[in-house]
Amino acid sequence: MPSLGDGTPRRALLVAVEQTRNGSSFLPPEESLDELEQLVRSAGDTVVGRVVQRLDQPHPVSYLGRGKVHELRSLHDELRFDAVVADDELTPGQQRHLESELEAEIADRTAVILHLFAKHARTREGRLQVELAQYRYRLPRLTGRGVELSRLGAGINTRGPGETKLETDRRRIRKRIGDLTEAIDDIRKQRLMHRRQRSEAGLPVLALAGYTNAGKSTLMNRLTAAGVLQSNVMFATLDPTTRQLELPNNLQVLLTDTVGFIQKLPTDLVAAFRATLEEIQDADAILHVVDVSHPDRDAQASAVEEELEDLGVAGRPRITVLNKIDLIEMAQLPLLLKRHPSAVGVSAATGQGVEGLERRMAQLVAEAYIPVKVRIPYAQADAVNLFHRRGMIEREDHRTAGTVIVGRLPASLISRFEEFLTA
Repeated sequence: MPSLGDGTPRRALLVAVEQTRNGSSFLPPEESLDELEQLVRSAGDTVVGRVVQRLDQPHPVSYLGRGKVHELRSLHDELRFDAVVADDELTPGQQRHLESELEAEIADRTAVILHLFAKHARTREGRLQVELAQYRYRLPRLTGRGVELSRLGAGINTRGPGETKLETDRRRIRKRIGDLTEAIDDIRKQRLMHRRQRSEAGLPVLALAGYTNAGKSTLMNRLTAAGVLQSNVMFATLDPTTRQLELPNNLQVLLTDTVGFIQKLPTDLVAAFRATLEEIQDADAILHVVDVSHPDRDAQASAVEEELEDLGVAGRPRITVLNKIDLIEMAQLPLLLKRHPSAVGVSAATGQGVEGLERRMAQLVAEAYIPVKVRIPYAQADAVNLFHRRGMIEREDHRTAGTVIVGRLPASLISRFEEFLTA
């Protein structure tokens, strides 16, 4: 959602439908609009007001009821808004109708999120994923006015016989979508190869997941000194970062920071970021980071849990990390921990509670290790070294036939030691 061409922030009016049935939001309408306002401000625009209407469901033509649309027209002179942002994704027809009725730019939550993703994507992979989602979003919304296609490059801008400008734009966008999909699939294959290499190395992978701005990147930096961008804006970091971490019991693990979730996350964006989200799917365990200082923390946590369920990892070993405990009354913490018995309270910003989290992580990883007894010939000293680096040794004896080790190994390494297993 770019600002005006001269760099002046737009004056945005926020609108929402409070659905009296089949609502799709975890948050009540006012809290959902609070989140939308934060998104709009992160995009660089100014919010001048908000309007909520109770309906069974959004009007199929105008999103809001016809009377409410007329009311918005009367508010134009008072609020001097030049953009209206809906809290739900608008259909192309709803968007065109509101534009004609209100004579203002019409955007929706999806457009704002796409803009923020485009603003914060740093790597080539991230930029390609965002661009793909943007074009999938724009294609059904093309009108005779055309769209900005400067990013499509040269060589494909020749119009065919009898084609209109609109048809040409659609054809070019479809081709670009195909090119982007192919490029992202290539990156996905490379990422899959890297994950296989990590798996062969036998290092357990823990993934940080959580609502946007919950403090995942700050926690990542606190644990690993990864140097990930930290910022108090939504979707400050998009590209996954993986670092090695040594836990208190000397176990080595890989910790991955992933993109933040949000309620009503656009479907096209989830599809475009499939390669990134697979980092969560391949993780051995998940650290669900929750901002306990946020008034809607329970709703945010529920939104993340639903996304994790959609990714097929709801049953994965889990640690709930109650972050930002430095921003709440300390008397609240015991009550929160009582409600979430398996949780750990931390402040990634100050370091409070992080040592306890590391111990819990070590315990979780150790519980996933498999007890084994192996006899390794002396000629295969590299396997002994690997057990020392990646396993947990309880007893080690040097015998005539080789080195006998009793201990525990991660499941990913069992096949590597299968020929050495003894009863």
